[in-house]
Amino acid sequence: VEYEIKRQTKVLRDGGKIYQETRLWNIERGETAVMRSKEEAHDYRYFPDPDLVPLKLESDWIEGFRSSLPELPAVRRKRLQSDYGLSEYICGVLASDKNVLEYFESAAAEMGRFGLTKLEVGKELANCITVDFQGQLNKMTYAPNLTLATTPGTGPVPGPLWVASANLMELVARKIKGEISGPIYKAVLEKMVGTGKTASEIIEAEGLKQVSDEGTLEKVIDEVLGNSPEQVAQFKAGKQQVLGFLVGQVMKASGGKANPGKVNELLKKKLSA
Repeated sequence: VEYEIKRQTKVLRDGGKIYQETRLWNIERGETAVMRSKEEAHDYRYFPDPDLVPLKLESDWIEGFRSSLPELPAVRRKRLQSDYGLSEYICGVLASDKNVLEYFESAAAEMGRFGLTKLEVGKELANCITVDFQGQLNKMTYAPNLTLATTPGTGPVPGPLWVASANLMELVARKIKGEISGPIYKAVLEKMVGTGKTASEIIEAEGLKQVSDEGTLEKVIDEVLGNSPEQVAQFKAGKQQVLGFLVGQVMKASGGKANPGKVNELLKKKLSA
């Protein structure tokens, strides 16, 4: 079709005429070629059927069927893109399976409890479901070939693999709001899938809440800087990329609980002093 659009456009621009004909597609050459011409409708053997009476469809009858149709995939993708700010690819992944989409929207429906909007939630939640959660299912050696379409909420797989959509939204919300770091978020998700517990139960029981208190972070930062004199000197000499190493050391020393953004900010302030 794309080839014909270009070919016919060129023919018309050059003053030529488009003939009614059947054309084949040459795969090797990537072009169409004429098979046979079709001058008039009767060449296609089109003719009126004397036994068929004229059919008039009432608009109310048509609208009745239209209103009973489910949301079509193209409309669904467009809505997801508009409402949640998602990429065309992710919208296609979510919209390709009714169960996955229902799981996503069931989770998103809980965002009001955390004071979040669709645009704030969309990308994080979609990524959690299609990448992180699916990744956890792929690790389940005792239940191979699991998919999002058959597992969350509605699937036949019982027990701890099932993660309620509301619980998943809570985990994502805590990550968005900076209450837990990225590594902790992944660790909690793995425990949710493996145990059936909620995010709150795991975070509270294991003390995994992200640390943003400046006083607490400064103690860890001072310790890291004291153990890294060479890197501190390099940074002050203009080697800015050393900052990433120092942030990593602070995150390691805090067990992954430190707020990375806050750590970055405090490190720059101390190194520039």
